[in-house]
Amino acid sequence: MATNDHEQAGFSEAERAAMKQRAGELREQEKSGKGSAKKHREAQACVDAIEGLDGSDRAVAELLHAIVAEEAPHLDAKTWYGFPSYARDGKVVVFFQPKSKFDTRYGSVGFSEDALLDDGVFWPTSFAVLEVTDAVGAQLRALVKKAAG
Repeated sequence: MATNDHEQAGFSEAERAAMKQRAGELREQEKSGKGSAKKHREAQACVDAIEGLDGSDRAVAELLHAIVAEEAPHLDAKTWYGFPSYARDGKVVVFFQPKSKFDTRYGSVGFSEDALLDDGVFWPTSFAVLEVTDAVGAQLRALVKKAAG
């Protein structure tokens, strides 16, 4: 149910750009082969995506990257719609969506259905992050450790 002209027009420019970025990632995966060389290229794409961020987006992405390396080294770094992300067996488990990507008020750390965060019949899968603090780091560390299994 669209309520304004922008919504009726379909996808925003940022959404279209993200879809094009994802299509490029998939094309790159197809031609990049398999094994350690592919994982290395995907990990470098993740690092490049983080380095392309500024301010709090970069600080949060760097924190998440460090936490995953320490708590879940079995997850593979890659990009997903241009976002820094981390996958288990090719399926994204955790990702960072920077606020700059869609010009939102905050970046968010999200967890896919493959994250092991199930808690009864209701649990959060995305967390807004305004800044890096010790408390944020501790919460992210616990979430990543649980989600990664």
